Amino acid sequence: MVAYHFPPLAGSSGIQRTLRFVQQLPALGWQPLVLTTHPRAYDRTNIDLLSDVPTGTVVRRAFALDTARHLSIGGRHIGAMARPDRWISWRFDGVRTGLSMIDEWRPQAIWTTYPIATAHRIGIELHRRTGLPWIADFRDPMAQDDYPSDPKTWASFLAIEQDVFSRASACLFTTPGAAAMYRDRYPQSAERIAVLENGYDEDSFIGLPVGGAPIAPGKVTLLHSGIVYPDERDPRALLAALARLRSSHPAIASQLRIRFRAAVHDDLLRRLATEAGVHDAVEVLPPIGYRDALAEMLRADGLLVLQAANCNAQVPAKLYEYLRTRRPIIGLTDAAGDTAQVMRDAGVDVIAPLDNAEAIAALIARWWAQRADGKAPIATERAIAAAGRQARSVELSQWLNRLTAS
Repeated sequence: MVAYHFPPLAGSSGIQRTLRFVQQLPALGWQPLVLTTHPRAYDRTNIDLLSDVPTGTVVRRAFALDTARHLSIGGRHIGAMARPDRWISWRFDGVRTGLSMIDEWRPQAIWTTYPIATAHRIGIELHRRTGLPWIADFRDPMAQDDYPSDPKTWASFLAIEQDVFSRASACLFTTPGAAAMYRDRYPQSAERIAVLENGYDEDSFIGLPVGGAPIAPGKVTLLHSGIVYPDERDPRALLAALARLRSSHPAIASQLRIRFRAAVHDDLLRRLATEAGVHDAVEVLPPIGYRDALAEMLRADGLLVLQAANCNAQVPAKLYEYLRTRRPIIGLTDAAGDTAQVMRDAGVDVIAPLDNAEAIAALIARWWAQRADGKAPIATERAIAAAGRQARSVELSQWLNRLTAS
């Protein structure tokens, strides 16, 4: 299993997909061997999830540098040294280490996960040199209409993508929209493209208090937990909606608080809140441990999903944990996208466009009335049960069984 996102990396929900497969596959007949990067390659680390890696799991950490941090001069670096991503240096020792692991352990299959693109590049080489069945996992689409913005980086993404679809035994996507996009793009590979959604880990919720004290007594807190990307999760309309509520619904605005946890772009959020005149109603807080973040979700009055229309084929991994909390959810996203569909399928139709301040203000006002009546929608028990990662691990084991049956 080749994955950049793995403990002790901090601050990425992408860690959970690989980590929970590593935990759960052994009971399904598959023993993972993990190939990841040396922790020096990570922007931030946190040891709180290292204990979740099962004792005895083989984990090899290949040499890797972050070009932007380790190979720049005066804050600038050679562009080719960051294509397809800043961790391209991982490729060289990653292939060497992977071949050594294959020689030592004789595995039956290879699984790689994107992002980061270099993980698939390593998978291409390991598959080419060994012929082992290879599953290419896509947590997001790769070469998109407007991403990456740099033409040379986009071209490198497309080249890797084309290589993947010509070689991989299966290509698994986390959303139906992404899978459909790639079936259209690579019709010759359509039968090898399928959906394997993200999910939540039930064990992570064990022991967490339910129904504890509210985050801010006397206030109503809407929490966004995770990265706020300036383009893909632009908060401007949300902040403008909060300003509108001060005029149209002052009683709501006086009690409402928006909390951003581990948003990464903290300075931007503070500046935008100040420009909108709502800085006193917005909290921007640093990252906390994974289980602490789950506990905070369980105490929030409502949970915010931000997802722009340019990400309609993606679903934030955090949404599945939101569903499990059984807390009210407000989705600021395109009604035609996969994120909105996951919410509707779960019985939560509290959705407004991310870029429409008027619609967001009206949605919050309606949600406020529902909440006052005790009728704010939460996920159905059927949807919660279906979103567990154990079911996703079973699906992955079935793919592995099929691909290695011969």
